[in-house]
Amino acid sequence: MKISRRDVVAGLGALAISAKAGSAQTQQRIIMNDASRLNPTPLFRHWHVRSGEADFIAALRRELKDATAARRAVAIGAARHSMGGQSLIRNGVAMTFDIDQCELDRAAKTYRVHAGTRWHQVIAHLDPAGFSPAVMQSNSDFGVGATFSVNAHGWPTPYGPFGSTARSIRLMLADGSIVTCSRTENAELFALAMGGYGLIGVILDLEVEMAENMLLRPNLEAMPAGEFAKRFITTANDPAVPMIYGRLNVEREKFFSEALLVSWRKEPTPAAGLPPPVRRGALTGISRQIYRVQVGREWGKSLRWFVERSLAPMLADGVATRNRLMNEPVLNLENRDRQRTDILHEYFVSPDRFGEFLEGCRRIIPKASTEFLNVTLRHVKRDPTSVLSFATTDRIAAVMSFSQKVNPNGETDMIRVTEELIDLVGSIGGSFYLPYRLHARPDQLARIYPEAQRFAERKRHYDPGLLFQNTMWNTYFNA
Repeated sequence: MKISRRDVVAGLGALAISAKAGSAQTQQRIIMNDASRLNPTPLFRHWHVRSGEADFIAALRRELKDATAARRAVAIGAARHSMGGQSLIRNGVAMTFDIDQCELDRAAKTYRVHAGTRWHQVIAHLDPAGFSPAVMQSNSDFGVGATFSVNAHGWPTPYGPFGSTARSIRLMLADGSIVTCSRTENAELFALAMGGYGLIGVILDLEVEMAENMLLRPNLEAMPAGEFAKRFITTANDPAVPMIYGRLNVEREKFFSEALLVSWRKEPTPAAGLPPPVRRGALTGISRQIYRVQVGREWGKSLRWFVERSLAPMLADGVATRNRLMNEPVLNLENRDRQRTDILHEYFVSPDRFGEFLEGCRRIIPKASTEFLNVTLRHVKRDPTSVLSFATTDRIAAVMSFSQKVNPNGETDMIRVTEELIDLVGSIGGSFYLPYRLHARPDQLARIYPEAQRFAERKRHYDPGLLFQNTMWNTYFNA
């Protein structure tokens, strides 16, 4: 059979196309996850912006324009410590901002900070000038813009969530325009973006209140759990107490029967000045080991409670600066068991209903197969601004940590426990926090967040093409 030059060229071309197609098919997809390790999500692109990025604003506009043209959704995140895909979108563009920019205004007692700046970087900027974040998350790994987007809270009192200390933000909308938002300028956008999970626009930077850094000494009080709420609120409203938290025992036989209240009061500044805010204390390793030994061991939970109630005050040197207390990394309690994952819940209860909350938890949690490791109790003042407010009145926040098996049985058990706890807090006028696993039923979300429908409607107004999406949006809001 005679073969022409044209046949040879065509055959080589076909081989080249076939090879290219095969290469594309075997190209590894980008897959990201969040802190739960239960949400592996394939992406089209991950844009990770670090300090030194040339013309960040122009580059961001190009990214949004390209995503809009390709009809790809965009999800924005920092440390991705959420647990239900709130910073991920399947086959979309994930953006991660990791930019260290922070400028202080000492006269106004505020700082202007890039949304991608991590909290330990903020502390590093504020500490030499004698200042501290007024409110931040309880760990310093997270981005400031992400904290505003989930409207997180922490130990400082008497404050509402972080958004209560934000004076203004600059926000890039889906069309690339930039607007300044505050309680008096573009107030609706400000209220939507605060606790809006990145669904309204891209937060560029924020003007935030700061507080005086100071040396603090802890005071620990043990009491029956039934006496905790009244004592906690009285202490939290004491102007001499700038930081406070509580704990409850977690052994199944004595579950939530005892409480600890730890309050911090100001000490005189030493002549040598305040010590630097190191990120890891001398007891970090010991505390992690004691914390992890609780998994599957009731004696481990008893040991941990004994150490925290009786030994910790004697082992620690006592005093610490405000910045040091806030500068703790998540690594301190890291889970290294790949067969299990740590899952957080958080519930917000009015102090006068706290006893009912304790009673319901005693009924629900001990019978679960998942391991309950810890609850930290915090004080959160009313948040009248955020559309998706979880604190419509002053609340006690219960931050709960579970250790769940990474298998279908572990997930099934966690769904059951979550639904029962949400029903409990809903029945006593409380609320649950949205950054965690998406196990709430739609009817539970609608009842506890009555403004959810308005949030979705106004999001569609400002983002009609639904450029900004995440797994939570598609689960609850994108009906």
